[in-house]
Amino acid sequence: MPSKILFSACLAGFKVRYNGSDKPLFDATLQRWQREGRLVVCCPELAAGFPTPRPSAEITPSAEGATVLAQRARVVEVSGGDVTAGYLLGAHLALETAQRHDCRFALLTDGSPSCGSQFIYDGSFSGQTKPGSGVTAELLRQNGIEVFSDRQIDALIARIEAVEQA
Repeated sequence: MPSKILFSACLAGFKVRYNGSDKPLFDATLQRWQREGRLVVCCPELAAGFPTPRPSAEITPSAEGATVLAQRARVVEVSGGDVTAGYLLGAHLALETAQRHDCRFALLTDGSPSCGSQFIYDGSFSGQTKPGSGVTAELLRQNGIEVFSDRQIDALIARIEAVEQA
């Protein structure tokens, strides 16, 4: 059976990012997977009820998704509002969606406090990044879903081809 991929809605061209923009990812293999019904489009933040646009948010204090899941860190908006509960809800809804559709892989937008898988912002709202994962990316990984960033499309394609040829 072909592998299914949980796919960030903003990468699919939906204007769901915090600032109302998208971040479309154009790739021939992704287009083929879409035609084959293999991409499961999801935005954890919208699933949790956040509006578009919405204030930017970062994981603080200088933590990452795993510490938020362990309830040792928070996700806060630039204004200081605590939105941790919404990010946790979005992560759990994304996991439920991935599991319902038998997704073994996820292709998510890097930098996001939800979807970042290689880097996230450092919690200072200064534009500085650091290695780490967002809340959704970490929860997916903890549940056996392989997560790739939008900058790792070639690695995802290679991984899926290897799995499907085995």
